[in-house]
Amino acid sequence: MGQRARQDGTGAAVGGAARRFLRAVPALMVIGGVLYDQLTPPRFTAVPLFAAAPLVAAPFFTYRATLLAGIFAVLAVLLSHVGNRTIVEGPALTEVLTVVTVSALALLINRVVRRSGERLASAREIAETAQRAVLPVPAERIGGLQVAARYEAAQEDAFIGGDLFAVQETPYGVRLVVGDVRGKGLGAVEAVAVVIGAFREAAEQESSLEGVAQRLERALTREGSRRDGLDAFEGFTTAVLAEIPRGRGAVRIVDRGHPEPLLLHADGRIVRLVPAEPALPLGMVELGAWPDRSYEVAFPPGATLLFYTDGLSEARDPQGVFYDPVARLRGRIFPGPDAVLDALTDDVRLHTAGGATDDLALLAVARPAVGQPPRRRTMPVVP
Repeated sequence: MGQRARQDGTGAAVGGAARRFLRAVPALMVIGGVLYDQLTPPRFTAVPLFAAAPLVAAPFFTYRATLLAGIFAVLAVLLSHVGNRTIVEGPALTEVLTVVTVSALALLINRVVRRSGERLASAREIAETAQRAVLPVPAERIGGLQVAARYEAAQEDAFIGGDLFAVQETPYGVRLVVGDVRGKGLGAVEAVAVVIGAFREAAEQESSLEGVAQRLERALTREGSRRDGLDAFEGFTTAVLAEIPRGRGAVRIVDRGHPEPLLLHADGRIVRLVPAEPALPLGMVELGAWPDRSYEVAFPPGATLLFYTDGLSEARDPQGVFYDPVARLRGRIFPGPDAVLDALTDDVRLHTAGGATDDLALLAVARPAVGQPPRRRTMPVVP
């Protein structure tokens, strides 16, 4: 963690120095042009430097700053010719007109860039709103349990993809789903919305976790029938569903082809919750159908359930070695689910050297122990 902080601090310092230098470039060009004119014979011209000053300012500065850069560049050309006593000669008029024209183009470029930036900011705001609507962050406490969730998009500036999670308190206890939709783009986002919408309805109405899984299956089948081409036949979603009944130290799980959840005990032990029988992902009913079977395991006080997508288990380092969450978390003790997910996201980022190629969704659910202090001894994942 300290190493990362130092790296982030160094990067911020370098970025700040670069921004300060960029802000000074237009003025340096004008000053450099004036010095060039003063130190060279009159037949040499610094017009390229003067013309470049407003062009450099256009994409990075405000309209006012770009206008000022153009004005100073034009004044510099005029004063240069006045000093050389060539203001009435033909080349002087040509150079002044050149800088004026380039400055006008720079102002036009500035307007275009600003409008594009405003559109991009609007698109980002819409994307963030869509993410909150389709994939809302669950509350920190649901049904007496502590809950934390993270979504890390592999693509820079992306907000949502094909990974999903949802947690809901129901008459049957706290129910949740974590899944990964095949594919990317808008089609995957549509499928995510279908799965989460079907889950929220089924979680309230179905008396069994198997019934919830079947409702999701039917919803995805209907969605697939509306699609054309490859997605109509090969679209599927891996998912794990869980139910934590009230007043019982247990959790029921239905796993449909998804990476197995982990149970982190209070003493640092980790158990991978492997189903007795493997099952096909949701949306693949045409390949075969058999009844869903949930399995139940103890969920003692002080323990944490960790659900994740294959963006975690299939993350590779530069040598191609897969990330192993069991090996990285074994023996570690965390004060709560938030600390588990913070440590995991930092560790995966270091493991992949920032080169993650798949989205990552994490969900941690902790059952507080009786008399558990607000904070416990913490051991970091990253050395």
